[in-house]
Amino acid sequence: MSSVDATGPLALDVEDWDAGLLSRLAAEYGTPLYVTDLDRVRQNVRRLAHAFPDARRMYAAKANTGQAVMATVLDEGMRIECAAADEVTRAMEAGADPDRLQYTAVNPPARDLDEMVALWEAHPGLRVTAGAVDTLDRLADRGFTGDLLLRVNPGEVGGPHESFAVGKDAKFGVPYERAVETARAVREEYQFDLVGLHAHGASGMSGELTHPEAARRLAAVARDAGGVTEIDVGGGFSVPYRPDDEPVDVDALAIETRAALEEVDARLAIEPGRYVVADASLLLTRVNTLKETPGPTVVGVDASFTTLMRPALLGSYHPIRNVTGPDREEAEITLGGPVCTSTDTFCQDRPLPRPARGDLLAFGVAGAYGADLTSEFHSQPFSAEVALEGGDDRVVRERRTVEDILARERR
Repeated sequence: MSSVDATGPLALDVEDWDAGLLSRLAAEYGTPLYVTDLDRVRQNVRRLAHAFPDARRMYAAKANTGQAVMATVLDEGMRIECAAADEVTRAMEAGADPDRLQYTAVNPPARDLDEMVALWEAHPGLRVTAGAVDTLDRLADRGFTGDLLLRVNPGEVGGPHESFAVGKDAKFGVPYERAVETARAVREEYQFDLVGLHAHGASGMSGELTHPEAARRLAAVARDAGGVTEIDVGGGFSVPYRPDDEPVDVDALAIETRAALEEVDARLAIEPGRYVVADASLLLTRVNTLKETPGPTVVGVDASFTTLMRPALLGSYHPIRNVTGPDREEAEITLGGPVCTSTDTFCQDRPLPRPARGDLLAFGVAGAYGADLTSEFHSQPFSAEVALEGGDDRVVRERRTVEDILARERR
């Protein structure tokens, strides 16, 4: 469906997917169904490699920890950044070399630190990012003396939703005003090998603190602290969800970010996740209920917020396509799933081709924080996922049933 070079569309729209293919997949594998184009994942990774050829490029696993996705980014030469010990385990299962992984500790449970220090002892190339003095103490207590990045809170950060604005949240990173003294302490008191500074902006990166500005702020800390060889600017690059959203120009962004580091002798590192996978997946769902009201037409589908949580959790917008009846007259549609709560709503009063019972709908740009935020609330089974690659399709995530849920429970 998409070539695997870096010259394809800057953003893959929900309308770009072949309707016949989507209808066949839904009929063969059932719905709700995630469909992931691994060729598109490769294309996005290669575009990043072209824009940032000299940077340490890491895929932020939290966007999508599917084995097929992580194996694909690894095959393209990208490293993986993990925010939890179990993400590290999943990355290694996908084929990652532990000596090329980076673990970013955020309020890490004791079990996570125990596992990561043990893994570092066997694989000293594993790097750890710490964002609190308390985490430094806990690492030292476990005998860690390896490569460490200090996470710095860079200050005010914008983004598409407050839940994504992790840069300005005090939860993330040591305060900027204490960054220099903490960096020196990492090297002199803790005897860790301070390999870099890290800051994480908003995933949308559409607010006050851009990647280049984050890089500039970290460069200032690096100059005063001394001995810093890497500036790691975490946070994903924006992707277009709404029709009027423009895709990010990663080549221009790369030039501007590198320019922010001209005064320091430090390598740039990036950690995109959403950019790699968001437009590479969509979610297929069937219409099961129609209800006319004095206002909008209420349409029920077999997907729910347990399948795609972002609209309920964050108020996020996903483009919706009527695969079965794209040319029908538009109507004001409120679309929701089978979960008994008003938050199980994907859109309200949105103009869409009027659905009919049995129609196949597609939610676009669903690859980031889609399948990974699935829950079993209401005992809804996890959706299956099919991967497309080289013209073939295969199941990469089995559909879980209520029997699978019960198998893990006891009376």
